[in-house]
Amino acid sequence: MTSSVLSSGGPASGRARFNSTSSQCTSLGATPLSRAARLPDCAAPARPAMPLLLTGRSFRQDLERSGALALYAPLEGGAETRLMRRLRAAGYQAQMLSARGLGDPEAFLTRLHGVRPPHLGHQSVGRGAAVGEVQRVAPLLGPQFAAEGPVLLWLLEGQVLSNAELEALCRLCRKEPRLKVVVEMGGATTLRWQPLESALPA
Repeated sequence: MTSSVLSSGGPASGRARFNSTSSQCTSLGATPLSRAARLPDCAAPARPAMPLLLTGRSFRQDLERSGALALYAPLEGGAETRLMRRLRAAGYQAQMLSARGLGDPEAFLTRLHGVRPPHLGHQSVGRGAAVGEVQRVAPLLGPQFAAEGPVLLWLLEGQVLSNAELEALCRLCRKEPRLKVVVEMGGATTLRWQPLESALPA
């Protein structure tokens, strides 16, 4: 295996490159024991190793302490998925939803609420008028609350929520002790989180 260090000047053979590398290593104080022993002395500085394991212990402790967290994750993804798997392994009944079109958080998540289907045109306006009939829909977290254990709501694209909606999520977590909420508020260079109440503008 030839070294990647090239001497100045024209192209040289592999033996010449190896001899120049050997002289550089010897000038740095390396003992000419063997080629394998000299190569690490001339190698480039190693990059900091990336963490391969994400236990999520501190994340779960902060989530249980505050009830609702604002999460900022790298845009390439991966870390938030591992955090959700750790929470599911800890007994959480997890549900991932998009924050777009959520509506009233307390009504849509925990109560029987009404929705209107989209108007498709050429419909009878005799009973439901032009806006359509109201349909009763079960709460989105009904199956999770029916089971035992804590409930986790993971909201994607949380930056579209207004301050009033974020405050409603915080109040809902205080009202329902079993409910924990994680809101993805945008991207960041490193994975970080903070209590949702502290992420709201004063």
